[in-house]
Formats: sequence, C-alpha cells, structure tokens
Amino acid sequence: MEKRPFNELGLSDDILKAVGKMGFEEAAPIQTAVIPTIMQGRDVVGQSSTGSGKTVAFAIPAIERVDPKLRAVQVLVLCPTRELAVQVAEETGKIALFKKGVMGVPIYGGQSYERQFRALAAGAQVVIGTPGRIMDHMERGTLKLDQLKLVVLDETDRMLDMGFRDDIEHILKAVPATRQLLFFSATIPRAIQDLISRYSKDPAWIKIESVAQNAPQVEQVYFEVDRRSKIEALTRLIDVHDFRYGIIFCSTKIMVDDLDAHLHSRGYLTDRLHGDITQAQRERVMDKFHRRGFEFLVATDVAARGLDVDDLEVVINFDLPNDAEDYTHRIGRTGRAGKTGRAITFVSGQEIYKLQSMVRWAKLNIRRGTIPSLDEVEEARTNVFFEKIRVTLDAKQFKPHNRMIDRLLDQGYASTDICSALIDLLQGSGGGTGGPPAKGAEAKPAAGWAKPVKAPKPAPAWAEKKLQAKAEQEVPTPAAWGQAAPPAASGPEAEPSTRKSKFERAVRTGRETGMVTLFFNVGRKQLVTPADVVGKIAGVTRLPADVVGAIDIHQRHLLVDVKEEHAALIGKKLTGIRLKGQLLAPALASESDREAE
Repeated sequence: MEKRPFNELGLSDDILKAVGKMGFEEAAPIQTAVIPTIMQGRDVVGQSSTGSGKTVAFAIPAIERVDPKLRAVQVLVLCPTRELAVQVAEETGKIALFKKGVMGVPIYGGQSYERQFRALAAGAQVVIGTPGRIMDHMERGTLKLDQLKLVVLDETDRMLDMGFRDDIEHILKAVPATRQLLFFSATIPRAIQDLISRYSKDPAWIKIESVAQNAPQVEQVYFEVDRRSKIEALTRLIDVHDFRYGIIFCSTKIMVDDLDAHLHSRGYLTDRLHGDITQAQRERVMDKFHRRGFEFLVATDVAARGLDVDDLEVVINFDLPNDAEDYTHRIGRTGRAGKTGRAITFVSGQEIYKLQSMVRWAKLNIRRGTIPSLDEVEEARTNVFFEKIRVTLDAKQFKPHNRMIDRLLDQGYASTDICSALIDLLQGSGGGTGGPPAKGAEAKPAAGWAKPVKAPKPAPAWAEKKLQAKAEQEVPTPAAWGQAAPPAASGPEAEPSTRKSKFERAVRTGRETGMVTLFFNVGRKQLVTPADVVGKIAGVTRLPADVVGAIDIHQRHLLVDVKEEHAALIGKKLTGIRLKGQLLAPALASESDREAE
C-alpha cells in the first residue's frame, strides 16, 4: 500500500491544519487505506500491529464525525491498558486542536473519579478508556451512549487476552444499533471473528502486513530526554563520538529551521532540507553534502526521501518518526556497503510508548542509552586528540623542530616537561581537539557508547581570575544580545561618573565610521590570529567578512571592530562558542579594555 498526502484524503481544513502542526506530511499505509473508508461510514476491520500509525487512522475520521454543538458522547474508543488510553487521548487531542468545541477525556482505573465525572458532565464528545472503567461509568449513569456515532476497539486481541470479552460485549449491546464499528487488531483469531460477525455490518477488511525491516548493521540506541534538553543532549553525543557526517531528522519544517540555526550558533557545520526548499537549492545542498562541505544535514522525512548517500556515520532522530516504517527508512541510510552505522533516537514523555510499539511492530533491536556528562565529553575530546598525535607520530607526518627542542633542552627543561607544555598549549588553544584530522590520518571515534568519567583539566589561574573579573563587571547574558547596541556617546558628557557598567555603551575605535568595538576573552595566549576571528564570525553568523574591521590582539583578550548594525547579532551568536578551545563571552568594549594589556 502506497502512502498519500493527507490533503488527498478529503479532510477538512481544521484537521489538515492540525495534522500539519503534528508534523505529518504523508499518510502511512494504514492511514491511506482506512481513513477514506471510515469517512464513507462503513464498518472497518483493520489488521495492523501497534506502531503502524493506526491511532491517527481512526482518530482523524472520528474527530471529523463529531458535532461540536452536541454536548454528548459521540465517539467511544476502547483500549486494553491505561497507558494506551492516555497515548490515544493525547493523539486525539492534537488532531482536534483546531476544531473548536470538541472535547475528549481518557477514562481508566487508578485515576480520580471526580475528574472523570466533571469531564463527562461538561459534555465531552470523545471518550477513550479501558473496558472495566467504561462499564463502571455506564452502571453509575455518568456515561450515556444514546448519542454515540462511532465505536473503536483498539488492539482487540490484547483486550480479549486480558479477559475483557464479556465487558466488550456488554458495552456493544448497550450502544445504538446505528453506530459505526471499527476493529483494529494485530491478529484476527476466532474469538474476534465471532465479535465481528455478531456486531458488525458488512465491514471492509483492510490488512497491512507487518514487515521486519530492521537494519542488522546499525547500532540503535534511544535516549529519554526532556524536550528542552534535546539540543544539549545532541551536541554532547556528537562531541563524545566525534561524529563528522550524518543526517538529523525532525518532524516539521519549523523544527528543521530552528535546529539548523541552533547548531550553527554552536559552531557545527550544518545545512537544511525540507518541503519549502526549492529544487535548485535542494540540488546545491545535496551536492555540497556529497562533497562533505558540511557535517550534518537537518531534514524532514519527505525532503530526505530518495537521498543517495552511502557513507553516513550516524542518523539522528531528533524527533520520533510517525511510524515504524519511517523509522526503518531513516536508520537504513547508515550502515550501508558492509559498514557499521549508528542510529540515535530521542524520546520525550509519552513517546516512549510509541517507540515500544514500533519495536514490536518492526522487530527492532534498539537499546536504551545514557546521555554523557560534561566530564565524559571532555574525556572523549582528549581521546580524539591523543589518537591524532599517535597517528601523526606513526605516519611521521610532521615537520622536525629539533633546533627549538635543543634550545629548550640546553636551558635545562626536561623532555617530558616540554611535551606536557606543548600538549597543554595545544589543548588550551583548541589545536587538535576541534579541527579536522591530520592530513592522511583518520581520527578514530571513541570506542563504545559509554566513557569512563575523568575530571577535566583545570583552567589556568589567570583565566579563572579574568573570568571572575569579567563576571563582576556584569558580563551580559546571551539574552542581552537581543537588543541593538546602544550608540556611542560623544562630547563632554560621554563619560558620566555614575556609569554602572562598561557594557552600557559601545566604544568606537575611531578607525572606521559605523563601527563599534567588541571585547573577546581570547588573545595571543591562545595563539589567535585575525584570520581565526574573521573566520569564526563569518562561519557562525553567516555574515559577509566585510562586517569585520580592525582587530587588535592583546595577550589575553582581543578587540574587534564590527559594523554597528550587526554587533548585537554577532555577540548573541558567538556567546558560548569555542575559539581555540576557549568559550567565548563577547561584550561591548570599554576604554579600559582598549588600554589593557
């Protein structure tokens, strides 16, 4: 069964808007087959395992049939467990988001009766619950089914296995004879066939085969992560495993744009692909991706369909896919040509139940992982740096510096101290930890998914003092960069004695008009060059290089002139970005900064 766009299924604008907000661009096979049939008013028997997308398949036509003006139960969904009832209720609520006046309620054991009484008395039109609690409300008279239009039996075989057959028959006998009846089940044993023959009227039988599409060469791991922590978790995993080439999947176009911007602001090389990208842009992006012109492609499922990329290191499901078929298509893009690939999936809240359903349906081999700590990230970077040094030594791909080494030895320094000083200098300046591997050498990613915890090397004393001094002088937070830089003062009142902070006013250098000066907490100590500064600003902000003017590099800081209209953006984007291994804290410069050495 082929997939079809939702806008070809005859749905209302309100439903299409909700489906778009949920990130669905195409209907899954079960949805494509079932939705039009249910919309025609026929009873349906859908043989499809959990994880195939059947919840949306029956929830969309169910919401379409609800009359918002009628404050009575019109749709009843029976589920075997409270967890499934909650999941179905959440999905149904999302679909009904833009259909005003439609209200639903989950009803299951273990939840407060009072809450359920209030929702039913308020006129909930959609009720999702377990058979036992539904029958309990019927007996109490708090659940009336005389206006019922549609009954759904979700995972019917599990309900029968759990001993709910008598409850189901009791409920079906109490509903109006004119109701529409839908059965969804992974298997159709004799007991279910008996129920269908007794209570259904000329049902349409629709079967979606369960196919194991698991990729054996792909190591699959999922992480339970709060939505607000996903970006931090993503960057830690990228850094720990030193991933350099992969696809990150998001469910919506908006999320693709947002994540692409966030990763760029943190210094990662990314580009994006979704339905609003023109064909010409798509070709340029893909050509650059094939040439490894950037590290990560952030994309939606539809935009990424048909991509011919064979050597991906990792596929990351930043958003959980809609169904198991989409999941297997995504992860199948890595681990090709006999290579071992990795697939990382983030799940939040109730999504864990959806993932478990996908695992059962597609017979996935996926295990749970733990997000690495900051210490583990630092340890992984050290391991990568060590490997680069070892490979370079083995390949003898370095220029001898015997004369300088002999000079240091002649002055009484031990060879181990010289090596330690060089390594400390390189790690402090970022040399070897963030750049590409040495020519002809391929850095190996850290082995395994878990790393031993090791305390990071403490920062030099001068750096701690400098950062503390900057903090005491009210270094602005990233949010402060959302406002435009204030104009420079001039005349006799340019330096009021009551000024609270040196960040309240920009200081012009006088070298170029229309420029303001920014302070950066790196300098000659970190071996920073003007090219490093211009490259970092242009790479992170995507602004042209001519926005940068004069650059004045001091021992432990530098001053850079930038065009006044871009100062706020540059400060905001570069805050927290690493340059030569140092986390940047840009700020508007003061006269004392210019005079300091």
